[in-house]
Amino acid sequence: MKHKYSLPAEWAAQSAVMLTWPHPQTDWAEQLEAVEQVYLTISQQVTRFQQLLIVCNSSQHQQLVSEKITRYGINPERVSFAFADANDTWARDHAPLTCLGDAGALLLDFQFNGWGGKYPADLDNQINQTLFSAGTFSGAPYKTIPLVLEGGAIETDGQGTLLATRSSVLTQSRNPSLSEKEIEALLSAEMGFDHYLWLNHGHLTGDDTDGHIDTLARFSDPATILYATATPDDPDFPEMEAMAGELKKFRQHNGQPYKLVPLPPIPPITDDSGERLPAGYANFLIINQAVLLPVYNISQDTAAVDCLGRCFPGREIIPIDCMPLIRQNGSLHCITMQFPEQVSISR
Repeated sequence: MKHKYSLPAEWAAQSAVMLTWPHPQTDWAEQLEAVEQVYLTISQQVTRFQQLLIVCNSSQHQQLVSEKITRYGINPERVSFAFADANDTWARDHAPLTCLGDAGALLLDFQFNGWGGKYPADLDNQINQTLFSAGTFSGAPYKTIPLVLEGGAIETDGQGTLLATRSSVLTQSRNPSLSEKEIEALLSAEMGFDHYLWLNHGHLTGDDTDGHIDTLARFSDPATILYATATPDDPDFPEMEAMAGELKKFRQHNGQPYKLVPLPPIPPITDDSGERLPAGYANFLIINQAVLLPVYNISQDTAAVDCLGRCFPGREIIPIDCMPLIRQNGSLHCITMQFPEQVSISR
């Protein structure tokens, strides 16, 4: 008998969060100290509530990270280490996606090609196989899926709904031989989706993922979607308004419209050369009893904390300064991957 599996919502009970730790051979080299500070802060907050899996590229790297973890006052009993070489550290897009079914958890190893071939990804695409082979997930079954799909490109209510942009999933640079219907059929079979909400709009200036949904619109419960916005004088305003219009037309399984919650607009944040960075508040991470919210040292941060507090009653909203991360065009959710409580991490 074939077991049916489905992708749980991020707010489902979790066992651990995975980080692929930066090192001098990654794009973080020039600001490694500042970026590691962000990783340490995230590690400290995650380990208050659950386990942390840190992927290092060598035993020497692990020793360095372990020393920093200890100096930072993080409980070592809450931290597990694994080894895998990596091109970069965007765990959301190279880590396994975990589905649940009657038989327990099934980890899915989708293909990662550097967001449509933009960046080298050969090592990143091997991380999951390396972790599986090492028994990192305590023998949990896994399955390799011949589809290019990044974790940041999909969002679910845990009830069979997929919210995503066509531009980051149905692209020629990712799966050129598959039609929309064929990709939907595969996702339905492997991840249990039966309700598809495809966005055609939502491009953020500076984004190089082709519109990952985790920078644009997120569920806070099965009936509520938080979404990015822009002020009328922002060049991104037309795209954000068009996306909001699409969200208003979407319906739940029961035919009811969603409750839509606009996130505070962020004024343009640029790098040292004046290029705009895709900063946003939608890139939050839900963990057990808390939500980690990326903030950027601007006045709008307070309103974002208040907004999430209303949408996640009973969870602590923890702001994390993610300015160092956004300099590489990603943020908090992009560097993390959660595992549901049915997955045990080996120590």
